[in-house]
Amino acid sequence: MTSLSGITPSGRLTLGNHLGALRRFTDPDGFYFVANLHAMTTRHDPRRLATLTREFATLMLAAGVPEGTVFVQSDVPTHAQLAYLLECTSYVGELSRMIQYKEKGNGRPMTRASLFTYPCLMAADILLYGAERVPVGGDQDQHVELARDIAIRFNREYGETFVVPQLNKAALATRVKDLANPTAKMSKSDADDAVGTIRLLDPPDVIRRQVMRAVTDSDNEVRHDEANKPGVTNLLEILAACTDGDPVELAKSYASYGALKQDVADAVLAVIEPLQKEYARLTTDPGAIDHLLVQGRDRALEASTPRLQAASRAMGLAGSAP
Repeated sequence: MTSLSGITPSGRLTLGNHLGALRRFTDPDGFYFVANLHAMTTRHDPRRLATLTREFATLMLAAGVPEGTVFVQSDVPTHAQLAYLLECTSYVGELSRMIQYKEKGNGRPMTRASLFTYPCLMAADILLYGAERVPVGGDQDQHVELARDIAIRFNREYGETFVVPQLNKAALATRVKDLANPTAKMSKSDADDAVGTIRLLDPPDVIRRQVMRAVTDSDNEVRHDEANKPGVTNLLEILAACTDGDPVELAKSYASYGALKQDVADAVLAVIEPLQKEYARLTTDPGAIDHLLVQGRDRALEASTPRLQAASRAMGLAGSAP
């Protein structure tokens, strides 16, 4: 089954992004991309966007995402082309119900039109490649459901064109929370100096310090209890995600928070340090990175163009015949 996923360069990649996304991008026949077009739906610094796009792509490669599967979204014009066709298939009502539009736009001054329509671009990202499973975090479930609805509607109105994708939810890893505020997700959109966020390129001593300062509680009982002990539970889940363990069982091994934090820091560094070393190696040869991204771009274009042409023909556009 074809797998596809993208990550928006809206901030520096975190431990949560690695555990919940990068290390799950393992399908040699999949398509994994830096969704830089999505980063333009709100105000942004062009230079920072370019820097983060390159950084994300390099980190994906350093994380072991298979060669030939990684590309930059804006390098593959079929994404934007199909997005417009899907805008012509979507309804204002369903787009206005999208959670991210309600939170970031919905009548606010200077809201960009692209924030309203970008779920159509995300649907195009998915439908172009006939992806059967889409590994996403819980905050994107609604957009994948919309992509399913658009595909079903398009197939019904214009003829069978798109594969209707299935959600492929991460289990434990998507629950990585902020170390300083364990009721909130660890987010790459947080400030670069946010104390509760572990960045993939943070120095090891910074990562260890962040973990050792993680919020817990005052009773010093190690127990997996998300409602009453969110900080301790977050640490247990991070440890479990890094070691392929069970957080409930792991809790039984600890009599103090200090020992738990020490092991969490060790486990996090065991995951991140090899990635950092490979990232450093890759950045010594920018031409090699360019070559890998061109490979990914060309493969994505070859795979996506026939479906764009089929959708164009189905909607009656002239000049879409092969």
